[in-house]
Amino acid sequence: GRCPDPHTTGKPGFLEDQTRSQKIDSDTVTSVLKRIIAENGRDHLWGYAFAIACLMTVAATTAFTAWIMESVVNEAFANRRADLVVMICISIFVAFVLRGFATYGEAVTLSKIGNNIIARYQRRLYEHLMKLSVGFYAESRSAHLAAQISQNVNGIRDVLNLTVTSTARDLLTLVALIGVMISKDAILTLIVFVIAPPLLYALRYVSRRLRTATKEAVELNSHVQGAMQETLQGITIVKAFTMERQLADKVNGIIDAAENRANRIARLTERTAPLTETFAGLAISCVLAYAAFRSIYGDVLPGAFFAFVAALLMAYDPARRLARLQVQLERAVVNARMIYALLDTQTRQAERADAKELVVTEAKLEFRDIDFSYSNGEPILRNLSFTADGGRTTALVGPSGAGKSTVIALIPRFYDPQAGQIFIDGQDIAHVTKASLRKHIAYVSQQPYLFEGTIRDNIRYGRPEATDAEIEEAARLAYAHDFILAQPQGYDTPVGENGVTLSGGQRQRLSIARALVRHAPILLLDEATSALDNESEAAVQRALDEAMGGRTVVVIAHRLSTVVKADKIIVMQDGRVAEEGTHESLAKRGGGLYARLNNLQAPPADTGFEQRQAE
Repeated sequence: GRCPDPHTTGKPGFLEDQTRSQKIDSDTVTSVLKRIIAENGRDHLWGYAFAIACLMTVAATTAFTAWIMESVVNEAFANRRADLVVMICISIFVAFVLRGFATYGEAVTLSKIGNNIIARYQRRLYEHLMKLSVGFYAESRSAHLAAQISQNVNGIRDVLNLTVTSTARDLLTLVALIGVMISKDAILTLIVFVIAPPLLYALRYVSRRLRTATKEAVELNSHVQGAMQETLQGITIVKAFTMERQLADKVNGIIDAAENRANRIARLTERTAPLTETFAGLAISCVLAYAAFRSIYGDVLPGAFFAFVAALLMAYDPARRLARLQVQLERAVVNARMIYALLDTQTRQAERADAKELVVTEAKLEFRDIDFSYSNGEPILRNLSFTADGGRTTALVGPSGAGKSTVIALIPRFYDPQAGQIFIDGQDIAHVTKASLRKHIAYVSQQPYLFEGTIRDNIRYGRPEATDAEIEEAARLAYAHDFILAQPQGYDTPVGENGVTLSGGQRQRLSIARALVRHAPILLLDEATSALDNESEAAVQRALDEAMGGRTVVVIAHRLSTVVKADKIIVMQDGRVAEEGTHESLAKRGGGLYARLNNLQAPPADTGFEQRQAE
């Protein structure tokens, strides 16, 4: 009956992730680019316009520098026109200054836009993750999920920046330089373009192979980070069971696979270098041979040739970047696809169109004919029906696997039943908003969780508007006030990761204080005292007895001694209600399940013990 642990349930979530990835992989680079532009283009229109203007300036000044080489060679060296040298030098100086400022402007602008896009998608991802159901996290490995997000969120920014810089700078620069080349010598330009098609075909082949390799690399790297994060989170268990060697072998295997995949990506990515260098060498060799022939036998001034060669050499860098563009875009789009796969994941518990605010009067809970199973399909609850009266304490007891924790999980709608209805004061909780439902519920789990921040912050999460006095009162009720004051900074003491600097009992008492400060009419306690020693349990039990007054309490306990005073005890077995009554009435049923559990937990009578002590 225990809810699946997201740290131990792996396959369903992995398969679901694979399905989402396969679906999003059907999108082309163009469709992903259109979506990114549609979501971000309007907000950064003026920024991109300024960056494009700067990049156009870079392209124009680069082309101008190549174009003016003919005048430099012919007028300064061949015709020896000293009157033109000063003007030519000044114009070249101005062109370089303009290019420098334009490069600075576009780089800073695109960086600011890129940082804003990353921050925006981080917020979107966080908000979307908060909307997904508990079932999604039960089927997904949290460490793997966090690693994927951290690796892939930059993909959105990279797709846009690559597109803008390649289009506005590299493409325009290349076009302008090709224009200079054509104006200087059309035949030489034709020689260059005869060699280009084979290069483009080879680069397209490389980019197709790189797409698959990049996706596999991202998956493997996320598994590496996920495995390391899980090891760090469970380091005490790792050391207690001497699991270091086993986990090291497992992680080393994943790391080796990731390393091999990264090496393959490096080989594919850098394969463009010999292709482009070979193309450049062949083109320049042919151009030099033709130009030398014309100069030797045709007595042609060298200015046009130098201008052409300058344009050709300057065109090499933008051409090389454009040749690598598809390869780089494929890598960025793979990352972007994975982010969109997560953003497109639909919650299984979307609010219904008729959802209303929950109105609580008596806080009476009623389960009617509930059937429930998790994703593996095995029935957990079968035709379960019972009532928890308002303002009273209802205890759920029974053997492990009976479905007790599942009942607790259904009340705040962590999951929805496959059949049946749950009512609070006659209102079906499936037809109320989840926010209004959970606002009226305080929850204490078996495994207390503390967040980064101070002790005061962690208690205040129960009700953000709570005053310091209310926080301290809740801590007193939870018998946490004294140990809090003993901390170095009292209520302002920072807690370690998940409260690692505190004992299990202290963490649980803070968790109870967080629930008490909420002032909710419904209190859910999932074995809330299980982590406490006998003395702390007795103290917290007294505090809970006081806090339960006037509230509807549903409590789970394996130790029957903690629920003796409950107004009603529901005994569960195999997902059904086996018995129902008070402690006294159930304990008297000789053949009943509760009576057997009670007898098993009763302390054995040892009449000789007191006698030995006396002696």
